[in-house]
Amino acid sequence: MGVSALARAQQPAAISALKPMTAGVQAITVDERRSRIEKARRLMSAQKIGAVYMERGSSMFYFTGARDLSGLLIPAKGEIAWIVPAAEEQHVHDSSRVGGTAITYAESEGPFVALKRAFQDGGMGAANIGLEEQVHFSVFEGLRKELPAAEFVDATPVTAGCRTIKSKAEIALMQRAADVTIKAYRAGLATLREGMTPRELSENIGAAYKALGFHGEVSVSFGKNTAFPHGSTVAQTLHKGDMILLDDGCSVDGYQSDITRAVVFGTPSARQKQIWNLERQAQDAAFAAARVGATCESVDFAARKVIVDAGFGPGYKLPGLPHRTGHGIGLDIHEWTYMVKGNKTLLEPGMCFSDEPMIVEGEFGVRLEDCIYMTEDGARFFSKQSPAIDQPFG
Repeated sequence: MGVSALARAQQPAAISALKPMTAGVQAITVDERRSRIEKARRLMSAQKIGAVYMERGSSMFYFTGARDLSGLLIPAKGEIAWIVPAAEEQHVHDSSRVGGTAITYAESEGPFVALKRAFQDGGMGAANIGLEEQVHFSVFEGLRKELPAAEFVDATPVTAGCRTIKSKAEIALMQRAADVTIKAYRAGLATLREGMTPRELSENIGAAYKALGFHGEVSVSFGKNTAFPHGSTVAQTLHKGDMILLDDGCSVDGYQSDITRAVVFGTPSARQKQIWNLERQAQDAAFAAARVGATCESVDFAARKVIVDAGFGPGYKLPGLPHRTGHGIGLDIHEWTYMVKGNKTLLEPGMCFSDEPMIVEGEFGVRLEDCIYMTEDGARFFSKQSPAIDQPFG
């Protein structure tokens, strides 16, 4: 993604000075994708699932390196099969990095007869068939009519069973995404000015991502709108003393970052400092609780206790922390597993998730978000925490 000399000349200096960060990015290898398919087969056998079917999206990309083909069938035994319109057959050969056979259908008949043929050819006419969580209900309905003897089950134990634990290669890509996001945020915050709109700041950060060689997005809120966890459509302009929230990230070979920074334009008030410092304490508590073998809900509890002990809440009530402390992250910005009350999933090396216990306090909100990856020796941050309200970058 190049930026012309003319475009750079029209950008703020903090953005035009940026250089691409694309060097050294190592895409996921074909061997790793094939090993993922083999792991999926082992999980299928354990779950007594004969095959898993998925449509275009992140799970398809995870296993094959292709995103936009119509359908993929991974059997517990035998060759993977692409279920595609006849016009896409060549696209299968061009896109799939792991091979597979193409089973085509006419657009006039739809995919269900072709899927039935694939299942029957593989001896799975009466098997348990797993459906990936993003498969459309209309596809499920069509399959159920064509294969009345089959039992359709949730494939999440297979897909999440593979995707939740990240490899070193995946973590390296997520690390680059985090590094790029911090660079883009730093450049964007250098362009702040009185009267700026959230859209202007968002566009500056978008230009910074482009200059760095990646596609990224950012949600920007000022002032009272920072009290809404996911922003607001109410028009805003920036004024001295306003809290600013930046949230979101970028993608590197499909892998996501998700970082939030909270700063004040001008001099922060005593109350803003107090809430910001409390938020940082809650984020620290969540990080300290993130130990191999600990439950996901214990991470949420640790952060929430800091906030409740300071007089907020209780629990998920406002003012306080109204949402979960964290979410899984990888090819999707929100994926398995969640740091929330009731989730007794145990933390394992390779899990990646956000640490973001937001405090909503009437006139403003503060959220600090940095993502964590678990190692054999404990938790590690992808990005350095903000040390102070007037120092958004460690």
